[in-house]
Amino acid sequence: MNKDVLKLAFIYIGTIIGAGFASGREIIDFFGVYGAKGIIGMVLSSFLFMFIGAFFLSKIYEKKINGYENLINNIFGEKLGFFIDTVIILSLFIGYCIMVSGSGALFNQEFNLSKNMGIYLMVILSFITFLFSLEGLSFINSILVPLLVLGIIYFGGNVIIEEGFIFSNLKGIEYTNKGNFITSSILYVGFNSLLLIVILSSLLPIITNKKVAIKGGLMGGGILGVLGCFILIPLLILYTQVYALDIPMLNISGYGGRIYSKIFSVILWLAMFTTAIANGFGFIERVSKKRNHIFTSFLFCLSSIPLAKLGFSNLVATIYPIFGYFGGFILLVSIIRLI
Repeated sequence: MNKDVLKLAFIYIGTIIGAGFASGREIIDFFGVYGAKGIIGMVLSSFLFMFIGAFFLSKIYEKKINGYENLINNIFGEKLGFFIDTVIILSLFIGYCIMVSGSGALFNQEFNLSKNMGIYLMVILSFITFLFSLEGLSFINSILVPLLVLGIIYFGGNVIIEEGFIFSNLKGIEYTNKGNFITSSILYVGFNSLLLIVILSSLLPIITNKKVAIKGGLMGGGILGVLGCFILIPLLILYTQVYALDIPMLNISGYGGRIYSKIFSVILWLAMFTTAIANGFGFIERVSKKRNHIFTSFLFCLSSIPLAKLGFSNLVATIYPIFGYFGGFILLVSIIRLI
């Protein structure tokens, strides 16, 4: 496999796996509630992720788009682009804070350690990664994403092998406030698209040709779909036990014993970390514009701490949906204009 394709695919996966996959909460809300039909929705979202990855990366290479500011101004014009750019910058900062807060919550819930320890550890490691800019983002994802993929497949597969495809939530419900399983899967992609657009538009320096761009996008989206199924199917099997939990995958991973739950806690933290550095990278690259990179990185990490201490669940419940719909709007308009 071409290492340039793998590099793009790993960055793609690492960008959103912490925010939309690894905890299992979003998978239940957007797919699990519909029962077995949710699997069809997951497959649909996988194809959409594949299309978005291949489409945007190929267009970024063709049009030599270097940074999302360039992309936004080309699509929306300078005046509207300035407003959208401002909202995106804010969303990147808040997205980073949410992942840092999640680190604190995980340390406290699973390891009985101080929330501050989890917060400070992620901030320090993020700062070190930011010092190496795009190379740091690529290097971290090339190491962590394969571990995340193997971990999720192992823990999900363990439940499937032991229990078989006997779903405790087979029929599910027909409609939710997100519509049905099809509209819900489309909204799910929209919720994850804002950060994707930012990161993908920053990858021109490591896209060697159009074929690599297309293959990287297809591979990244395809693997996300596989991971989604290895999370969704075990959740459907054990649905009655996990549907109300904040982090249902911790219960899934603990199926083989308490030690497995601890191992998955580390995997979940790594997933949060890859998403955190994606948000931070997008913010710092936009704000620093190659000047005062170290100072901007330091200030960014330091200023995230107070907001992160507001609490993980509070931040997710109040802020995620707002930026999610905004991201879906930008994604749709961007595809139309680029075509």
